[in-house]
Amino acid sequence: MTDTPRSGREFEPGEVLFREGEPGELMYVIQAGSVKISKSVNGEEKLLASLGPGEFFGEMALLNGKPRSATATVMQAARCLVIDSRTLEEMLARNAEIALRLIKKLAMRLDSADSLIEILLHRDPKARVLLALSRHAQASGEECADGVRVRVTVEDLARDAAADVRVAEDMMGRIRRLGIARDFAEGVIVTDLERLRDFLEFLETLRPPEPSIPPSAGSGEAS
Repeated sequence: MTDTPRSGREFEPGEVLFREGEPGELMYVIQAGSVKISKSVNGEEKLLASLGPGEFFGEMALLNGKPRSATATVMQAARCLVIDSRTLEEMLARNAEIALRLIKKLAMRLDSADSLIEILLHRDPKARVLLALSRHAQASGEECADGVRVRVTVEDLARDAAADVRVAEDMMGRIRRLGIARDFAEGVIVTDLERLRDFLEFLETLRPPEPSIPPSAGSGEAS
């Protein structure tokens, strides 16, 4: 890590900025590069978000005084502004725009958590994979000339969707052939989010209806 006071600090790929369970004294604003946010679930690393320039993270530990809820690791060489709790409080007190932006970001993250719960409750693993991709695109995607750049792998999507990797590979292959997505060096570019949603709706029409339960079944009453 290299300190450059006027432009923040420089971090190398693979460098861990903080770990899940540690006390939190600093938050970060990404000026360049990318950082992944992950969490350990049943001993396995689960990707929560891939963040790029303009994104900030690590603020929750400063706001609530609780240990870090996730781990932050540098993906691409990054330059970040590093802010302590006192500086954050001063910024929020002086600048309503910064306070509003923080509130909006926290609301988005709560919405993202709700979306993840919705994904895991879905019965169809194929749909869960595409829902996971859509969630990443909306939560941390970077707009580019070809669509939305999402820094996520097939393995990440499979973990998020609690699906077999082969199912995730099959679904990604299908949307590539349909021109909805294509690969780039660090993940996937979703070329058309609207078509991705339409394809999800199409999968819904193919899903067999859930078996109905007779009114007397499970009522606990003797016939």
